[in-house]
Amino acid sequence: MSAVWDFADFDDHEHVHMFRDRASGLTAVIAVHSTHLGPGAGGVRYWHYPQRAAAITDALRLSRGMSYKNAMAGLPMGGGKGVILADEGGAKTPELLAAFGRAVESLGGAYVTAEDVGITDADMVQISKHTKHVSGLPVASGEAGGDPGPLTALGVYLGIKAAIREGLNTDSAKDVRIAIQGVGSVGGGVARRLAAEGAKLTLADVNLARAKDLADELGAELADSAAIMEIEADVLSPNALGAILTEASIEKLHVPIVAGGANNQLATAADGQRIHDRGIVYAPDYVINAGGIINVALEYLGQGSREEVESRIHLIPGRLAEIWAESKASGTPASAVADRMAQKLIGRG
Repeated sequence: MSAVWDFADFDDHEHVHMFRDRASGLTAVIAVHSTHLGPGAGGVRYWHYPQRAAAITDALRLSRGMSYKNAMAGLPMGGGKGVILADEGGAKTPELLAAFGRAVESLGGAYVTAEDVGITDADMVQISKHTKHVSGLPVASGEAGGDPGPLTALGVYLGIKAAIREGLNTDSAKDVRIAIQGVGSVGGGVARRLAAEGAKLTLADVNLARAKDLADELGAELADSAAIMEIEADVLSPNALGAILTEASIEKLHVPIVAGGANNQLATAADGQRIHDRGIVYAPDYVINAGGIINVALEYLGQGSREEVESRIHLIPGRLAEIWAESKASGTPASAVADRMAQKLIGRG
């Protein structure tokens, strides 16, 4: 395996840590991209990787995205990410979560963890018994914190509405054809909000039963998780795993807008140029999906109520509009405009 510095996605990361706890079975990576604005904040992902090097790549990419996301959301937090490698068919045990909590604590506050794919708020409670550098814990009604999924969904919904204004010149989602890939906590919440507004939805998820149940609930159409990338619609909203916008998939898109909550949607930086060249309105993922980190960051910092969280999430459409305006004026892809803004904020401009 190459040294971590030789990975294509290594971007002057400040820390990259590998953890192994034999007793619990924990194998984990924690990457801290930047602490320029504050401790590196970002969730921990529990996922099975056929090749372990892919887990390092994921941690590198996701931690860089968190640096940009936190900076663009105006949070005094840097960017970090944890990845727990799940054994195929293995159990996520209290002992494994405890070991991860100790790993986080060993970094002395350089990394603040929270929920991500494969991790629940109950898991965060277990982790919090072993480190104070944790957020996304159950909270009382009206307080910042708790499950970040619904608040991520709120920001993505507002971002899709902004993209509809930008790309279709209308303020309403009524009768707008929206294809949603991934209908878990975030995608499902987005779908319900859009359905309530009268959007015409097509849903897809690798969990077919979950997609069918939600389609039946909302009166939506159903599509295969891969085929939905080629569906003819007004908006494609990716809300599952990343790297789905590639040279091949962008060529086959039949939508004028791509706006969704999945992290790292662009497989490479060149794909941002490709989607721009096709005239597609693209919402940079780490801008549109910042609702969850706003929630858990304010919880960790003790700086806000649920009302304050939601008021900050409602600033997401304005940030997207600023990016699109600069993209039009300069002829630069929206993805590159957002990257430059974020890099300047973290002292790398």
